[in-house]
Amino acid sequence: MNRNTVVIGCDNAAVELKKTIAGYLEEKGCRVENVGCDESGDPTNYPTVAKRLCRKIIDSGYNKRGILICGTGIGMAMCANKFRGIRAAVCHDAYSAERAALSNNANVLCMGARVIGPELAKKIVDEWLPLEFKGGRSTVKLEEISGIEAENFR
Repeated sequence: MNRNTVVIGCDNAAVELKKTIAGYLEEKGCRVENVGCDESGDPTNYPTVAKRLCRKIIDSGYNKRGILICGTGIGMAMCANKFRGIRAAVCHDAYSAERAALSNNANVLCMGARVIGPELAKKIVDEWLPLEFKGGRSTVKLEEISGIEAENFR
């Protein structure tokens, strides 16, 4: 998985946090692809942004990771999880971010700009981004999720 390219998107509730995280990632040497709102007055709804981000990840052969930010992170995660092969997790603490990567192989991190501040968001990104799913006890659970996807995405 390419950890050097991160696709990032937000709705109008999270423009400032998205800019902060995008700048932070660029400072760390990541290439950032922005698919979200750039102004708080942008009327684009979060499902449109989530769709753009998921398509980028799918088109990369799932080699990119994504970060979606809205007011709570919940709506973005709900929408992103409608796409085959996307495993989006809302994380508002570092432990959840760690488990999302290691236990659930989450390829999309969702956060809420109205829930957490910029420093915690950076810490969460730092925890999630470098981790890679290694298999183990969670493999059978992820295979079961893939089976459910296969049944429902005909």
